[in-house]
Amino acid sequence: MGQAQAQIDYPKDIGFEQVWASLDSLTQKHKELAQYMEESKREYDKRFGEMNNRFGEVVECMIAPGIQDKFYEMGIVYEDVSTNRKVRDHKNKIYFEVDVFLQNGDTAMLVEIKTNLTISYINEHIDRLEKMRKYADLHGDKRRFFGAVAGVVVPPNVKDYALDNGLYLIEPTGENFNITSPKNKPKEW
Repeated sequence: MGQAQAQIDYPKDIGFEQVWASLDSLTQKHKELAQYMEESKREYDKRFGEMNNRFGEVVECMIAPGIQDKFYEMGIVYEDVSTNRKVRDHKNKIYFEVDVFLQNGDTAMLVEIKTNLTISYINEHIDRLEKMRKYADLHGDKRRFFGAVAGVVVPPNVKDYALDNGLYLIEPTGENFNITSPKNKPKEW
C-alpha cells in the first residue's frame, strides 16, 4: 500500500500581475503591522519610563526630608537643603541637575538618587561633581564640594565602587536609611 499524497489544486488562471499584487498587499500589511508594533513599543517605553520616574520620586521623597538630620548625626552640618537644583550656565555650556543639594558656608554636598544604582550612574555623578567644581570656580565659589549617591538596589560591587571613589552611600533600611562614609577620606571637588 502506498502513502496517499496530498494534492494541491493551484488556480490555473492566475497571472504574474495577480501574484505580484498579492505580494504587494502582503508587504503593505507587514509594514502596517511593523508600524503598529513600533508604536506599541514606544507607548510601552513611555509608560514604563513614567512609572520608573514616579518610583524614583518616591525614593527621593523618602530620603530628602531626613538627609540633613542623618548627616548631622554624623557630625556634618548642612544648614540648607534643596531638591532638584538645576545649573544652566549657557555662557560656559555647563548644564546639570542635582537631586538633593545640601550646603553651608564652607561646603556643599551633591546627592544623586536612583532606584537601581549602577556604576554608570556613579560615573555620571562624578562628572556632575566635576561640572559643579568648574561652575563654582568660574563664579568665584571657593566651597568644597562632596558627593553622595543613594539607591534602593545597590549591588555589592556598585557599593564598593561608590565608596572607593570617595562618595557617601545612602541606602534605605526599612522605614529609614543609612549613610555609609567612603572607605578613605571623602573626595573633595
